[in-house]
Amino acid sequence: MKRVLIIAALIIAAIIAGIINISAADTEVANDMTSVGLILNGSKDDRSWSQSHFTAMERTAAELGLNTVCRDNVAVSDFAAAAEELIEQGCEIIIVNSLSYADVILPVAEKHPDIYFFHAAGTTQGRNLATYFGRIYQARFLCGIVAGLQTKTNEIGYVAAFPYSEVNRGINAFTLGVRTVNPDAKVYVTWTESWVDDAAATQATEELLKGRNIDVLTLHTDSNAPLDIAEKNGVMSIGYNTDNSEHYPDTYLTAAVWNWDDFYTPYILKCLQGKFEGEHYWQSYDTGTVSLAPLTENVDEGIAEVVEQYSQKLQSGAFDVFYGPITDNNGMLRVAQDENMTDSILLNSFDWYVEGVVITDG
Repeated sequence: MKRVLIIAALIIAAIIAGIINISAADTEVANDMTSVGLILNGSKDDRSWSQSHFTAMERTAAELGLNTVCRDNVAVSDFAAAAEELIEQGCEIIIVNSLSYADVILPVAEKHPDIYFFHAAGTTQGRNLATYFGRIYQARFLCGIVAGLQTKTNEIGYVAAFPYSEVNRGINAFTLGVRTVNPDAKVYVTWTESWVDDAAATQATEELLKGRNIDVLTLHTDSNAPLDIAEKNGVMSIGYNTDNSEHYPDTYLTAAVWNWDDFYTPYILKCLQGKFEGEHYWQSYDTGTVSLAPLTENVDEGIAEVVEQYSQKLQSGAFDVFYGPITDNNGMLRVAQDENMTDSILLNSFDWYVEGVVITDG
């Protein structure tokens, strides 16, 4: 009997060791300190878009045992030189965080077929070039619910960078969230014509607030200047990219935020395992890549329960933001009952605004 127990124990030990070895075999390729390059259009500590990528990559590097090399504030004209420098320093994977590099990334990727490239918000894929983004509009819909329930004046401000599909998706999703819970509210939009220019964002925000009774403000820029102005003027604010609640204790409500390591970790691991695919990845709310920052104490009582209800619907995948009927701000039915917008339109040709959006001249 004792001998049988010993043999059984050895078999179990062998099985456990086999499991451990299989697990290690899956990740041991990451133990060679592969270098990953990061090219950012803004500052790695901007408390916004670029920092969301930088801090996420740090978490992924720690988990997979990688070395990271960052080049931030890279102008489009300097992109090729920055990429070549990273490759010379041994980077085998390069992450690029801005659509603004769309016209310059493909020639570099084609020149270096053995280097893997990931392009955030990019539009062109190749054998060694993947593009990726997240359905942040789903988190913005939840932000809209917060704004729609929080506002007392029914005038909500939205400071945005450029009027193209990515930004329009966010404006429309946010407004649909607002009007789901408050059909009388309107969302006033102004443009900065820049992602990172603090002066442009400041001017756009001040002009938007002037002469209006806006009591909740959100943004789709990489500049946090609109949040600074909101705090100064006692206007409630909803952030973007990262959670900045600690910097705006009196006015901050929540934010639509990125958790890029939920994308970077599994897909960089695929690179290390030789399983890279040059595709477009669009991460949904249920992946964790996009999420809603915790609601602060500035949020009115009862709002959290409504937000949680819609959050669960998004998590289930049974509901998405752009299901019809949806009418535009000129009264035209754009999406019929029981229909939904295609990803192709959402990504590439969303050039109209839903009912409740007011595009301003300032």
